[in-house]
Amino acid sequence: MPINIPSDLPAAQILERENIFVMTERRAQSQDIRPLKILILNLMPTKIVTETQLARLLGNTALQVEIELIAMTKTPKHTPIEHMIAFYKDFSQVRENYYDGMIITGAPLEHLNFEQVGYWGELCEIMDWSKSHVHSTFHLCWGAYAGLYYHYGIPKIYLHEKLFGVFRHKVTRKNSILFRGYDDQFMVPHSRYTTIMKSDVNKIPALKILAESPEAGLYAISTDEGRQLFITGHSEYDPETLANEYWRDQKAGVNTKIPKNYFPDDDVSKTPICTWRSCANLLFSNWLNYFVYQQTPYDTRKIQNLQI
Repeated sequence: MPINIPSDLPAAQILERENIFVMTERRAQSQDIRPLKILILNLMPTKIVTETQLARLLGNTALQVEIELIAMTKTPKHTPIEHMIAFYKDFSQVRENYYDGMIITGAPLEHLNFEQVGYWGELCEIMDWSKSHVHSTFHLCWGAYAGLYYHYGIPKIYLHEKLFGVFRHKVTRKNSILFRGYDDQFMVPHSRYTTIMKSDVNKIPALKILAESPEAGLYAISTDEGRQLFITGHSEYDPETLANEYWRDQKAGVNTKIPKNYFPDDDVSKTPICTWRSCANLLFSNWLNYFVYQQTPYDTRKIQNLQI
């Protein structure tokens, strides 16, 4: 089944060119099924790029998915205000709603302590609200570190240099349905200056480590029932995203090393090879199927009665 997004959202035309079935709102309303309602809290400055990356993965499933976009009340600098007005809501407009799933994206705020982030109080309110209004919340990269810190007090640790590239991972919890169908090893992009300690996660009985990397550290962490999932990498990245970040840093005078395992022969003049696309699609389809579709009450108002 397709993803249901506004027909004039920029992502719609891109996905249609990629033969990903995008359903119009009118046609979706004619189907006698309840679509999965997914709320995306987009914290990235390049919002249109992130919308498209996530919509591409959410649309590659047999389920009908309806997305809503929200952002912080702070006006973004890198996205046209017309786009924000047309497609985004603020938290006050969705506060009374219930959702099958929610995605909290990353944000380029690693140099700040969480409490120094201008919208930290607003984000904490949303994360607290998600426990009673969202069945499964999917935290990505900085969003994962923010969630682990807010919900469980796990601090982030600053790295000596940027963890940058595509790294080999393994599933460490063999019965994890989030990684059902995965190979023994798989690749994931990372782009960050922080990490978390495995010993800190192991102190929290409610958390289970699902997958990790010898170089990149912990990758996937989950609560017992999958109501909260924390993913430290960027499986949603496009093939050229790391290259764009590398050239952006070079232009800004930041001495970022060449991303590992990305450019053929570490030659930046060559086209990068994408080695993570199939795993990214499987990650999101497993989340939607096993943690959202199969577990969410049909009447989503009943989510408030569940334990997290």
